[in-house]
Amino acid sequence: MLVQREDCKIKLLVMILVFSVIRLATGLFVCLILILKRFEEPDEVRTFEKGKFEIVHIGGTTIGRATYEPGWKWSLHVGPSIGASRCNVEHVGMVLSGCATAAMEDGIVHELRAGTLFYIPPGPPGHDSWVVGEAPYVSLHFLGADDYANK
Repeated sequence: MLVQREDCKIKLLVMILVFSVIRLATGLFVCLILILKRFEEPDEVRTFEKGKFEIVHIGGTTIGRATYEPGWKWSLHVGPSIGASRCNVEHVGMVLSGCATAAMEDGIVHELRAGTLFYIPPGPPGHDSWVVGEAPYVSLHFLGADDYANK
């Protein structure tokens, strides 16, 4: 398997080189490279107690996958490491499994369940979040992944 992966990397580098030469010679740019990535091999992983945030950079975009265990709470398990009591990151995402909250400063608590697409505005005042129930929570983040849990 490792040999196949290395062979693919070499072929990809050769293709990039060939297209770069064609671009230089003709002044034309043709993007024929398909990029495939998986969260099983993320570009970066931010870990904290009871959770992790995996990051993949693809097509000029940063996408994150949040995985939190039962008992996880943002203000307890992420906030202290970045010196904040509330998350001020703007989010656009989708819940894949489990249930968590988006608890706004005004006291309104929204539950985010599997299949829910969500937008959470940036702070301040920010929001808190915690896992509801005994199942792990997993969500994808299409906006805000660069800044999430980042010092």
